Amino acid sequence: MTRIIADISVSLDGFVTGPGPGPETGLGTGGEALHTWAFSDDPDDRRVLREATARSGAVVLGRRLFDVVDGPNGWDDETGYGAGEVGRPAFVVVTSSPPESVRLTGLDWTFVTTGLPDAVTTARGRAEAASSDSGKDLDVVLMGGGATIGSAFDAGLVDVLTLHLAPVVLGAGTPLFTGRAPRTLVQRDVIPTSTATHLTYDVL
Repeated sequence: MTRIIADISVSLDGFVTGPGPGPETGLGTGGEALHTWAFSDDPDDRRVLREATARSGAVVLGRRLFDVVDGPNGWDDETGYGAGEVGRPAFVVVTSSPPESVRLTGLDWTFVTTGLPDAVTTARGRAEAASSDSGKDLDVVLMGGGATIGSAFDAGLVDVLTLHLAPVVLGAGTPLFTGRAPRTLVQRDVIPTSTATHLTYDVL
């Protein structure tokens, strides 16, 4: 069964970027520390990354995050989704209008202009098709940014929440949960490493 999994790195004080994120500045001041675990040689970090990307049938992201990853300082062959762990899933971007051009033309991009629920529905269809082709269950992964995951959380679209809690206090940036609707979570897994604490919750 295809699940909707929100998967994002977060600081100890609840930020998913540092101050001043954008296409030219990436994750903002200090924000790169949130993803230290994704480039770690720790075997548990590598396993978390490998398993997370292996289950990805389609990936949803917001326009601001797309502008960062497709920007001049964004993804490349060594820092793209999954950092080379798996094949490349379909990417679905929630946006008010598609970009005029795309730098990362080697990836499968779909731009949905009718809202987040439609983007998730589109991604679910792509993930289910990929599941059928591969013969294994694949999921939709909401990789961010924070506003996209927060909106999906509020709308009841998320089945599983995975947080990579980085040992850093950013002080400011993009918050994940400020002002969000209450939700009950059931903790399913905790994996501590030297670079992050990987937390998995079922969302009720």
